[in-house]
Amino acid sequence: MRVIPLTTLVLLALTPLAQAQTPAAVPAAETAKPLAVVNGREIPALYGELVKREMAQGQPDNAQLDARVRESLINLELLSRAALDKGLDRDPRLAATLDIRRKDQLAKAYLEDYVKSHPVTDKEIEDAYARASAQPAPTEYRARHILVKTEAEAKKIITDLGKKAKFEDLAKKLSQDPGSAKNGGQLDWSDRGAFVAEFSEAMTALKKGETTKAPVKTQFGWHVIRLDDVREQKLPPLDVVRSEITRQLQQQRVRDAITAARTNAKIE
Repeated sequence: MRVIPLTTLVLLALTPLAQAQTPAAVPAAETAKPLAVVNGREIPALYGELVKREMAQGQPDNAQLDARVRESLINLELLSRAALDKGLDRDPRLAATLDIRRKDQLAKAYLEDYVKSHPVTDKEIEDAYARASAQPAPTEYRARHILVKTEAEAKKIITDLGKKAKFEDLAKKLSQDPGSAKNGGQLDWSDRGAFVAEFSEAMTALKKGETTKAPVKTQFGWHVIRLDDVREQKLPPLDVVRSEITRQLQQQRVRDAITAARTNAKIE
């Protein structure tokens, strides 16, 4: 879900419902001209451009949207000025909120500029991919399970399996796991970290095609587990993961910027 900034919510709330007859916004060729002048105070056209991005929400860029943006900024100017005239800006909580938001925007701008001025290179991407390729390939498991409420139920299932009952049939009939029961207890390919510890320990101790000889208790209930297959997780080709590697390296740039800012700071 996309979170809309508070300023945008205010603008949307104050926008008049009917704007069909309102003149269109200033053309791009006249961006130096104020969007409006309210009690002698100019509202720069740039404000309109910034607010339109937030208000558009997939709407077509047309005269009606431009008019809504203009009227909203006029309302914002009038109400914010009324707040200042009443001295509301001197309220400590409001002052702190405004200061935090200002610093937040400045911090984001700095980090964006840092990442832009320290671009990720092709060599860095290739080196990161080479390091990942050199790591041992993690093992993935494909298992089936039947989840029931009691140990006695699980033991009976194990007994029935010993009498040649089909695991898939019992899972469809008895398993309390709605996500896998309809598929005969089949779970997706996953590494051991995707499962709770007790399940993972029991599953990884099995040989391919083997079923647990005793029920396995977890926080969800009692399981009977069968290991169907095992494979090594293959690293996708570089072109497939290039964008993800780039994103991770950019995140490292952000951490580098924060570390640099804190290095010479006096923090008490």
